[in-house]
This record gives sequence, C-alpha cells and structure tokens, in this order.
Amino acid sequence: MSLKPLDDRVVVEPLTAEAKTAGGIVLPETAKEKPQRGKVVAVGPGRLLDSGDRHPIALKVGDEVLFAKYGGTEIEIDGKEVKILREADILAKVTG
Repeated sequence: MSLKPLDDRVVVEPLTAEAKTAGGIVLPETAKEKPQRGKVVAVGPGRLLDSGDRHPIALKVGDEVLFAKYGGTEIEIDGKEVKILREADILAKVTG
C-alpha cells in the first residue's frame, strides 16, 4: 500500500533507536528513547493559501529529518511504523 499525504503533511519512517549508549552499555527495549529522526517517504502537495495557490513543501522524498518527539500520528503500513506529520512539526532537515 502507498500513501499520498494531503496538504502540508509528510510521511516519515522513523529510524531505529540506538541499542547501545556512547559508553557501550546495551539498552533494553523499555529504556530506549523514542526516535526523533527519520526518512521522508511521501510528501503532500503543500498548504492551500487563501489565494488558491499552494505553498510548496521544502522537503522531498529521501530527505532525513528531525521531528518533535511526540508530534504527528503513528500508523502501521505493510508492517512498517510510519508517522504522518505536518510540515510545521518537522524541526530540521539533516544535511551532510
């Protein structure tokens, strides 16, 4: 199944949480932080302005982004967890 987000929404596949700390300590599932980094898998057409034009989204499929920890809506598609976020819930685009 594929998703086509509406308006200024973006579908992001969260990257997996780290299983070890920087010091090498292995973390159990219950101690892992919710991921805040993910890969964009689908982008909507943009927010509809009062003039009838669309404001384009500054992201494209394949971009890596940082998003709010508890932002968006989590759903499962074809066995994969994805988040549907508004463009405003995305904090930054990861470069380099």
